Formats: sequence, structure tokens, C-alpha cells
Amino acid sequence: MSDPLNVLEYERLAAEKLDTGAYGYFAGGAGDEWTLRENRRAYARWLLRPRLLVDVGGVTAATTVLGTPVSSPLLVAPVAMQRAAHPDGEVGTARAAAAAGTIMCLSTLATSTAAEVAAAAPGGKRWFQLYVFRDRGVSDALVEEALEAGFEALVVTVDAPLLGRRERDLRTGFALPPEITVPSAGGVVGRAGLTPHDLLSLIDPTLSWRDIEALCSRSRVPVVVKGLLTGEDAVLACEHGAAAVVVSNHGGRQLDGVSATLDVLPEVVEAVDGRAEVLLDGGIRRGTDILKALALGARAVLAGRALIFGLAVDGEAGARRVLELLHAELELALALAGCASPAAVTRAHVAPRFGGRHTGL
Repeated sequence: MSDPLNVLEYERLAAEKLDTGAYGYFAGGAGDEWTLRENRRAYARWLLRPRLLVDVGGVTAATTVLGTPVSSPLLVAPVAMQRAAHPDGEVGTARAAAAAGTIMCLSTLATSTAAEVAAAAPGGKRWFQLYVFRDRGVSDALVEEALEAGFEALVVTVDAPLLGRRERDLRTGFALPPEITVPSAGGVVGRAGLTPHDLLSLIDPTLSWRDIEALCSRSRVPVVVKGLLTGEDAVLACEHGAAAVVVSNHGGRQLDGVSATLDVLPEVVEAVDGRAEVLLDGGIRRGTDILKALALGARAVLAGRALIFGLAVDGEAGARRVLELLHAELELALALAGCASPAAVTRAHVAPRFGGRHTGL
């Protein structure tokens, strides 16, 4: 095959390149994978409404997220265990994000440390995704390491008090090979060959809004709450100090049967009412997906699987190429929609395909 022209072609190549267990871990979802599929189908439920005869001679995808300038409203989502996709792992992804001029979110369950990622891409923009462990001392130490390494925000994932039922992993018995370690878990689990269940069992299921408020009050960087799907929880996130929220269903990997993230985005945006920035992840494969999310109120989106597919195919270069493709697609979509920049995108640039208010059913 010639060089992939889009993310979907990278996904097909990644499926051929990765072994069944690793591919199932990165590509799979929970239960019947209904929500996994809904995340993609949701974008087909919205049509773009281009405005014509608008000056787009100087179109740019550049914007800011939490005050940080980025080349486009596309951030790199946190994905665990990236060296299971390619030896370049998180270090390669960080370099790709730095080259693209965007923010990379490093998972708590990464196969590289925060210090290693910072050293590999010293000019990069980085956020640290935090799972709050049962051993809060370990979590505090991970946060401190990330802040000392120059990470500029904390992204607290709140939708995984327990591991979702991921049947692809159960079927293949997926586990990390012994030579790949997860530094954050090494001192807690104390053995090699870790499974997703081993890692997620470290998370504290008693985490509450009181903990989020305490973290926000003492943090010297902005705190982002990731994993919200309702307006009610978005209001609580704002009331407890979050600087931003991520509308996310964990890529369909936790509770199967919840709405696609794009479907609930307008509800969350309305509930937040400008008090925090609203981000979205789930199903991003095209620049037009990003444009639709912007039109429905997202400040930016995060892509995880798309980058992993690129990483699996060609390491750092593949991850960088995926970012380049999505950036180019977004700039073209902006221009053809009559928007000189993300700031020009409004709700009037999309319409529901079937008319009326979509319920997600």
C-alpha cells in the first residue's frame, strides 16, 4: 500500500501490524461495543452548513486552550501502555505532538515517566492525566514529578472507578510483555506482565467531588475533569473548581450503553455556560469531525486511537503524520465552511441530519 491518506487507512494498517491482543486493547470497547460504534456514528448525524463568499485567504487552525497557543484545536489524548503499540511509545508521541505544535496528555499508566517524556521533547506542551490511586501518596508523587518536569495542567479521569468489561482483552488474555513496564505501577503491583485489570485495580473507587475540590484548591496548575456525560456533572465540576471539562465516555471502554460524546456535547456546553472550557474526545477520525465538535461548542478535541494507529504503523513518524493529516483536513474544512479560524465557527455551521433534537436512540 502507498502512504496512508487518512486515519482510517492507518487504522487498517495498524490492525495488520499489531498482534491480536494489542490491537484489541487499543481498538476495542466495553460490552457489546455499542457506545464505541456510536462515537463514530454521531458525526454522521450532523451536517455542515458552509457559508460562502467569506475571505478565507489566510485561514488558520490556530487557537488557544486554557491560554496555551496551539496549532489547532486537536490535542493528543492520554493513552496507556503505548510501548505495546510501538517501541517509540509515549516518547515518540510526545515528539510528534511537539513537532505539530499541540498539547500531549501523558497517561498515569504510561510506559515512560513524565521526566523521560519531558527530556525527549523539551519544547513540547504537556498535560498530565491523573488516575487517583488507592495509595494517595503514589498519586501525589506522580503529580509532583509531572509538575517538576514542566507539565502545565492535570487531567483527572473520573469515569473509571472500576475497569469496564472489555471482552476483547478477556478473550485474548492481553497483558504487557515482561520487558515493558508501567513505572507508576511498578512499586505498587511489584511484578511484570501487567494486565489492564491489574492497572485499573489501583484506582481509588471512593473518589468524590470533595477530592476534586481539594485538588483544585491546592494545585498550582489548572485542573481538567475528564469523563463527564451530563450537564449535572458539568455544573458540579465548575462549582468544585475545574478549569475545563472533557466530554468523554473513555472511548466506549467503560460503561457500554452511554451516549456518544458528540450527542451530549451541547448539553454540557449549555450547563457550563462559559465558566470553564469544554473539550471532547471520542471517535475523531477526520478534520470534519473536529469542525462539527467546534460548531457544537467544544473549545478543542482530543484524539487517542488515531495517534496510536499512526504510532503502531510507523512509530513517531506515523503519529506525526496522523497529526499533520488531521490538521490539513481541518484547515481545508474551515476554509470550505467559510471560517477563517476556529473562532469563526458557530452553531449555525451545523444542522442535525434528521431534523429536530437527536436523542441518541
